Amino acid sequence: MAKTVTTRYDVAEHLRTPEEMAAYLEACLAEADGDAAFIAKALGDIARAKGMSQVARDAGLSRESLYKALSGERSPDFDTILKVIGALGLQLHAEAGHG
Repeated sequence: MAKTVTTRYDVAEHLRTPEEMAAYLEACLAEADGDAAFIAKALGDIARAKGMSQVARDAGLSRESLYKALSGERSPDFDTILKVIGALGLQLHAEAGHG
């Protein structure tokens, strides 16, 4: 019987276009259930796909602080989230809730 080989799945390797990145963030927002650290981790995945150093420069943050903020281990400040979203070329949208 052949041995099964597994590799770690990294979503950042599959986020190639701005549309894929936006769709991923949209899906994570829908699944987050109010968990800000979960959203931060999703933004970290997108930032890794784009290149963390470039995103840090564009957001006006150090690479190290960006890694910490988007690790998913804590909830970063909202201003950091807004800077990262802008640096990623994404936009936040709001719509009326149903119910």
